[in-house]
Amino acid sequence: MKIAFFELEGWEELIIKQELGPHEFYFSSEELTELKLPAERNFDVISVFMDSRITKKTLEQFPNLKGIATRSTGYDHIDLAAARQRGVTVSSVPGYGSNTVAEFAFGLILNLTRKIYQAIDQIKETKSFSLTGLRGIELKGKTLGIVGTGRIGREMVGIAEGFEMNVIASDPSPDDALAKEKGFRYVSLEDLLSQADIISLHCPYTKATHHLINQKNIALVKRGAYLVNTARGGIIETQAIIEGLQEGILAGAALDVLEEEGEIKDELEFLSRGQAQADRLMVMLQNHALMKMPNVLVTPHNAFNSQEALERILRTTIENIRGFLKGKPLNVVK
Repeated sequence: MKIAFFELEGWEELIIKQELGPHEFYFSSEELTELKLPAERNFDVISVFMDSRITKKTLEQFPNLKGIATRSTGYDHIDLAAARQRGVTVSSVPGYGSNTVAEFAFGLILNLTRKIYQAIDQIKETKSFSLTGLRGIELKGKTLGIVGTGRIGREMVGIAEGFEMNVIASDPSPDDALAKEKGFRYVSLEDLLSQADIISLHCPYTKATHHLINQKNIALVKRGAYLVNTARGGIIETQAIIEGLQEGILAGAALDVLEEEGEIKDELEFLSRGQAQADRLMVMLQNHALMKMPNVLVTPHNAFNSQEALERILRTTIENIRGFLKGKPLNVVK
């Protein structure tokens, strides 16, 4: 079998060879997209990470492809319909670092509410020790609204307990036993937006959650609240964030993910595809505007990025590929 791994850092290669045994391997540090294709393409299995874009056109370039193992929980960078049409099995990593992402999300919350980044940047850039504009708020006693109480959302509940915060949550499939055990309550999304001092998103990106936070319901948000997104960019309508910030509804936002994130990372490639639709270009311009706002923190999809989490991701991916090769695929995306 010929197995290709893209977006590797280098340390993974020996582990892959040792764990998967006598196969023919191709290793690349580059992402895989329509415009970044390897010279060799006769692979049976490919493994990609978040910056690759597996479109229908990309799939057409790999005639022998039978399996894709993405080293991520999300799979919106893969055209699942096109993969199914070609009989290609797609697997993902359903859980690798719930605590990893939750810890990062709380890091963003602390940065927003206590203006930590702003204070550090002030010292570095101006050498000023002035406290003007650096007064924050405490988390104790504040209400944290968690949208999505899966693995990461549950970790958020536990961390919030340590800060003595009140927790409310919204989820289409409430876990009443968890709520009783941890002492929080489920409310509707509308009630969560109107009651939470801090809103943190931890739901998957699906058709149902596309623009879950939007121009219509941003007005429901409690005035002065903070919005944190470490899930997927498309869960929030970008224009809604801008309006919320400009109108003073939101005191600030911390975004580890952005709508049209892939295009922001490689704008030249996006423009060269000939698919520069006006609405997508508008979102990209809005993202640039967000990056410049003083009360907005934007990080480069970094919440997952701990050494421990990456090792767990690799181990699960290896198990996924091993299962696929044995005819017993694991963690298949339906």
